[in-house]
Amino acid sequence: MSTKNKILDAAESLFANKGFNGTSLREITGQADVNLAAVNYHFGSKKELIKAVMSRYMNELSPRLESALRRVCEIESPNLTDVFSAFIDPLLSLNKFKDNGTSNFLQLLGRGYTDSQGFLRWFLTTQYPGVIDNFVLAVQKSYPELSAEEMFWRLHFTMGTVVFTMSSSDALIDIAKSDFDRDLQISDVIRNVIPYVAAGVGAPMPLKR
Repeated sequence: MSTKNKILDAAESLFANKGFNGTSLREITGQADVNLAAVNYHFGSKKELIKAVMSRYMNELSPRLESALRRVCEIESPNLTDVFSAFIDPLLSLNKFKDNGTSNFLQLLGRGYTDSQGFLRWFLTTQYPGVIDNFVLAVQKSYPELSAEEMFWRLHFTMGTVVFTMSSSDALIDIAKSDFDRDLQISDVIRNVIPYVAAGVGAPMPLKR
């Protein structure tokens, strides 16, 4: 394995488990068994390393997700369940890219929000604008009455729900087994959250005061 990939794999594991803020470059170099100069040579900074870790997944996910969302936009009368269901197959395809890829990616994405990594959100929206643009178009076609302001709030709340759910997915899977004798996988967690977020985004518009 190349030095660059050793660094990326170590960083991904530590970032997912400890967060971006809670992981030091010293920990990454220790786990990757490389020196700090190697990190600086390949990435230049911790921020650039974070971007590189996320890009490995986004480069795989983005084309599939854009295509899935475009197909939703081509439906004559899509609903919000159609919109959010478009995420399932692209997300699960990450398991073919890397072992536990879906779970790892969603944990990393959640860390980008809970760790207040504003630069990462900016990077993802500017480097992969097709995902956001097609998602917004699909939501607008499914619920044209939704104002831009109301969409902002509902998508913000949706992201909070998804981040919390995915960051605690292992615990949820354990609870489903112990309390309901259900053997679930990350795909089941994703499918369970979709009706909830679709209903939330699709709730009636609040009355004007």
